[in-house]
Amino acid sequence: MKNNVFHKPVMADEVIGFLRLKKGDKVLDATVGCGGHASLILEKIQPDGLLIAVDLDQKALDISQARLGNFSTICKCVHRNFSDIDEILPGLGVDRIDGALFDLGISSYQIEDSGRGFSFERNGFLDMRMDLAANTCAYDIVNRYSKHDLEAIIRDFGQERYYRKITGFILERRRKSPITSSQELSWVIGRAVGGRYKKQRIHPATRTFQAIRIAVNDELENIDRALVNVVGFLKPKARLCVISFHSLEDRIVKIRFKEFEKSGKGRIITKKPMAPAACEIRENPRARSAKLRVFEGK
Repeated sequence: MKNNVFHKPVMADEVIGFLRLKKGDKVLDATVGCGGHASLILEKIQPDGLLIAVDLDQKALDISQARLGNFSTICKCVHRNFSDIDEILPGLGVDRIDGALFDLGISSYQIEDSGRGFSFERNGFLDMRMDLAANTCAYDIVNRYSKHDLEAIIRDFGQERYYRKITGFILERRRKSPITSSQELSWVIGRAVGGRYKKQRIHPATRTFQAIRIAVNDELENIDRALVNVVGFLKPKARLCVISFHSLEDRIVKIRFKEFEKSGKGRIITKKPMAPAACEIRENPRARSAKLRVFEGK
């Protein structure tokens, strides 16, 4: 895991280019993770700027704080949900910002941390909570939710066409004993639909794991609320960059940006989402599904 914690952040050159940062700027990194983008932002706004680094995952935030230690005087790390931007920024005495970044989805660090249960490739307890203080984890959803609710989660958040088949196998398995680990859940899903995925490029468990993770962390609602809250803090010409990794996230960003532009809050800079360069995808396969959209405040 240690070798991957400080990997190059996704679409870093594009993000820094669009943000157009300068010394003294106040910038929000709403999903700081392990600090990859943040370190580049801080280099641009030092020595008297301010970076508000927010993350819901305390473990990731601890890594970020250690990594950004040289910038401790101009970096404020906040353990909180980024949907609470309307409370976080005023609480720090910040009324307007010169730029903002949302790097959505799950981080490489979280995938590599086997104890979190995010990955079907690493065995761990079925947790999937970004905030370990949250009440509901993946174990609860897999073992306690009704057939109707499980089907809805896997269908709507995973866009999984075999959601009924997968749900049926989960219910059958959990009647015998609870499903406790990520690899056990992956095995159950494989039994349900493995053969149907032979010609597809993704693992049979990919969409179901995504769906459960989104449900555990209420990700889509938080993204929508965060976008609505942050736009009012943008200074004129300040840029908001959002990197998404699947269509449900990107759809929310696309819709909100159009609404912001229509209501006179600014303009859309990227008429179509930008994708990573081929060379970046070769170096970092995680980047292949990334989409970057940019909005400019009025």
